[in-house]
Amino acid sequence: MEVRLNKFLSQTGKASRREADKMIVEGRVKINGKIIRVLGYKINGARDIVEVDGKRVKKTENLIYLMLNKPSGYLVTLKDPFRRPTIKDLFPDLKEKVFPVGRLDYDSEGLMLLTNDGELAYRLTHPRFKIKKTYLVKVTGNPDSCTLSRLERGVFLDGRKTGPAKISSLSDGLKRTLLRFEIYEGRKREVKKMCEAIGHKVLKLKRIGFAGLTLGKLTKGNYRFLRQKEIDNLRKQVEL
Repeated sequence: MEVRLNKFLSQTGKASRREADKMIVEGRVKINGKIIRVLGYKINGARDIVEVDGKRVKKTENLIYLMLNKPSGYLVTLKDPFRRPTIKDLFPDLKEKVFPVGRLDYDSEGLMLLTNDGELAYRLTHPRFKIKKTYLVKVTGNPDSCTLSRLERGVFLDGRKTGPAKISSLSDGLKRTLLRFEIYEGRKREVKKMCEAIGHKVLKLKRIGFAGLTLGKLTKGNYRFLRQKEIDNLRKQVEL
């Protein structure tokens, strides 16, 4: 059975689909000894020999699913050329390679999912499936109900309107307010940009929910493996 090369690489746990596309364009991937730079190229996973950086890759049989409570001060990447702290430093003894599902900024914290199940990761971040993400956001000032309603209906960011959101005020004051955001998109720095669009700078951001998962008692800087029921629920949400 034929499958797209980027999908195959994601299924091996080698990279996410986005990272796989970058590898292909950079000429790091060979099929049966020949460099392939064509995005969308299809292979037979059972017959073709796939190499990345000169090493053969095969579909992994050991799928790993982790929930991490990311502290601020860590980059959401597995390697940084400037040797800044990365989330990889939070699970140094894990033998299997996993990659993050979605993003959190360096100074943001909270729930992150990591896995080597490339197809699940791809679908959880695809706009088609409208996966819910929940955040606690502390902002400057005190946005009124009309302003929050405008955010819920959508504001224009980079020429495109944000999708519907659910936003509530949990505590307020003259200098700062704690908001709860529920959104279904995954644009880069979306929540921060939404708040800036209404004139309220984000002071602190924490993701507390993702695709039905919550942090529970998981302490900051630690991780745990997902339970089978949680994995099944994730797969159901993205029609796997």
